[in-house]
Amino acid sequence: MNRFLGIIGLLFIFSLAILISSDKKAIKRKPLIVMIFLQFVFGFILLRTTFGTVVVTALAKVFDYLLTFAGEGVNFVFAGVANTGSAPFFLAVLMPIVFVSAIIGILRYIKILPLFMKAIGLALSKINGMGKLESYNGVASAILGQSEVFISIKKELPFLSEKRLFSMSVSAMSTVSMSIVGSYMALIDSEYVITALILNLFGGYILASIVNPYELDESEDELIIEEEKDQTFFQMLGEYILDGFHVAITVAAMLIGFVALIAMINAIFNGIFGITFQQILGYVFAPLAFISGIPWHEAVDAGSIMATKLVTNEFVAMTELSAGTYHFTERTTAILSVFLVSFANFSSIGIISGAMKGLNEEKGNLVAKHGLKILFTATLVSFLSAIVTGLLV
Repeated sequence: MNRFLGIIGLLFIFSLAILISSDKKAIKRKPLIVMIFLQFVFGFILLRTTFGTVVVTALAKVFDYLLTFAGEGVNFVFAGVANTGSAPFFLAVLMPIVFVSAIIGILRYIKILPLFMKAIGLALSKINGMGKLESYNGVASAILGQSEVFISIKKELPFLSEKRLFSMSVSAMSTVSMSIVGSYMALIDSEYVITALILNLFGGYILASIVNPYELDESEDELIIEEEKDQTFFQMLGEYILDGFHVAITVAAMLIGFVALIAMINAIFNGIFGITFQQILGYVFAPLAFISGIPWHEAVDAGSIMATKLVTNEFVAMTELSAGTYHFTERTTAILSVFLVSFANFSSIGIISGAMKGLNEEKGNLVAKHGLKILFTATLVSFLSAIVTGLLV
């Protein structure tokens, strides 16, 4: 039954994507089949094989070490703020972003990260039927983040067509920044975080290719990566540390606002209708949770978490999932966890278009114009990854 529902879910997601496609006749079937196959292959390796377990365990240990080292810095500054044995969310989950951001800065400074992103992007362009720049953008978004990635291609921005900008924005919104992956792992199982990163990478290419197909002239397909401005090592390090701190503070502020707002709205709805706003959202999203492979008796609660992620952000939803309020099966937890690992929410429309406007106002306005369609496509990516996970676990 679960497998049957998963297949129905896949057909439903692809049907929605085809329905809103800008040019159904231009959809390239062969690359899509290859990428869907690769999604299942990588998903199977990561979720069902010993080799996958070894890879996930190794990567999780790397982030565990990074979080431990980050804890040294956090404890030095905030020692005595928390009660003994307690781990406030801001200190334990958000502050390590500062250290991970510094590591990313170092890897970019010594040119390892740009070479890696460019090489993987070029290799993927041979598979996904998309341009080199779009392929690079998908990989770079998963490492740098949805706003920072456009800084690395700002030389190309003035020459990008509306369609190319759409596909690149979908990739950016479908992934997450490597600087906050460790924070996710503090909330949900690292196995699902890493699986989601891979599935969403291919999913972004798949859904963008269906919703927004186009032919690309070879002369337009240049991959020019913006080099870091001339800085000393410690100038760069200070910049990335402050960037990481800014991200942590921004996430904290958004969490305070969104969590408080949801609590207020829940209280209002509960007082008037005898049911919370999140429960209403749960019923709305329950059918989508159901076709993702989640049993119906868990679908309303799961749908509530899915909806929370869409209207607020992934951190709010992950916090709810990890709080222990819900008692989901391991399979449902896997599907939900993979669904949550992306930037597909309403606030991301403003983040991406705002970042783009800062670099090129005309292109930023084009992205804002298609904001809802970009979000819808990126949300389909999350559902696609969740359905694939449900079929494999």
